[in-house]
Formats: sequence, structure tokens, C-alpha cells
Amino acid sequence: MDIETRIRDSFGKQTMMQSLGAEIVSVEKGRVVITSPILPTALQQHGAGHAGLAFSIGDSAAGYSALTVMEEGAEVMTVEMKINLMSPSVGERLIAEGRVIRPGRRVVVVAADVFAELKGARKHVAMLQGTMIPV
Repeated sequence: MDIETRIRDSFGKQTMMQSLGAEIVSVEKGRVVITSPILPTALQQHGAGHAGLAFSIGDSAAGYSALTVMEEGAEVMTVEMKINLMSPSVGERLIAEGRVIRPGRRVVVVAADVFAELKGARKHVAMLQGTMIPV
């Protein structure tokens, strides 16, 4: 099974991503892009997208970017992840671009940038960095 099929199959099992309306946009070695609409059920008290939404899709994009460099048959799990929130997530959707920083045999260092999109314009709203392990 090719890596894109493996990732899409794994992603399809994530009920959290389904509840957020998230979708995988692209998969390539070391990079995965996930989008999610900013739904009325995912807002914080000021009307912006909740940080949990940015974290959730950023973590998944980073994690699946790690899976693209892992051995066939592996699955991926987050060991640790940090987020820097830089701006409120105001817009129609969020776009998380995950990438591998350093592939290792046991630990893969990853990052993700999250952008809010409004009428085609993007604003950088969050950065994530973390480590993933194969399971």
C-alpha cells in the first residue's frame, strides 16, 4: 500500500478529525497539509477559532508528515507537541502544513504552521513543534 493511501486510511479512523470537518489536502514525503472549516461549534468566546482546533489539525498534519518517513506497517503517535499562538484564528477555515524537521529511527522531529484563510487571504496564526514515534 502506498504512503498516501496508508495516511488517508489512518486519518479516516480519527473521529476527532471527522467532528471538526478536517480533510487531508495533500501528502508528499515529509509534508502533509490538512484543512478544517472554522465551524460555529469550534469557536472561543471572542468568536475566533479555538486554539484547540489549530492544535488538533496542526498535530495531525505534523504527525502524518512523520509517518511519510517511517517504515511500512508503522503507525504514528505524538510524544510531545508545543504550540505558539500568534494571532486569533479569524476566517472561514484553517490550513495546517506539517513537515518533518529531522527523521530518526525512533523519534521524528516535526513542525507545523497553521494559517487562517479569509476570502483567499492567509494569516499565519500558529506554529507547532514536536516529536513523533512509530507504534
